[in-house]
Amino acid sequence: MSAPDPSRGPSVRRVPDGDSLPRLVCPDCGYVAYENPKIVVGSVCLFDGKILLCRRAIEPRKGLWTLPAGFLELEETVMEGARREALEEAGAEIEIQDLLAVYSIPRISHVQLIFRARLLSPALAPGPESEEAALFAWDDIPWDTLAFPSVAWAIRHHREVMEETGGASGFRPRTNPPGEFGNY
Repeated sequence: MSAPDPSRGPSVRRVPDGDSLPRLVCPDCGYVAYENPKIVVGSVCLFDGKILLCRRAIEPRKGLWTLPAGFLELEETVMEGARREALEEAGAEIEIQDLLAVYSIPRISHVQLIFRARLLSPALAPGPESEEAALFAWDDIPWDTLAFPSVAWAIRHHREVMEETGGASGFRPRTNPPGEFGNY
């Protein structure tokens, strides 16, 4: 009998014993490589009633506007990740206030955690993933050029919360609008 080939690793898709879904399994040792959704963290950041948006400098949806958001890193809390993304994408220092929404985007296996945040200064400096960062009053939001449906959901949910609570905490976080699953 020859030694297991370490280069093979989890290369066979099958339902492991005791499981109900197909997984990548190593044919030599039985190791199961679980594939799980990616966590995206971001925030709706306000300064003097205006919302921070970033024009994407990368694909997907290059050139369109988004909230500062991105993938959570290993060994990082969700709030640390949201603060880091605002700093990386807009040069923005923010103070996280509350969890605004949890959106499920099953088509691309993403779960998005979006916070309400306060921008500590209007000074912005777009990073390498942003062509531009700017503050928008409600009537000036570029709705037709928002990068993803969840960006519009979050902005609208933020406004709902502000109207319902006057900006106070103690609201129930939002989820996908009925029938919407971020098919973009």
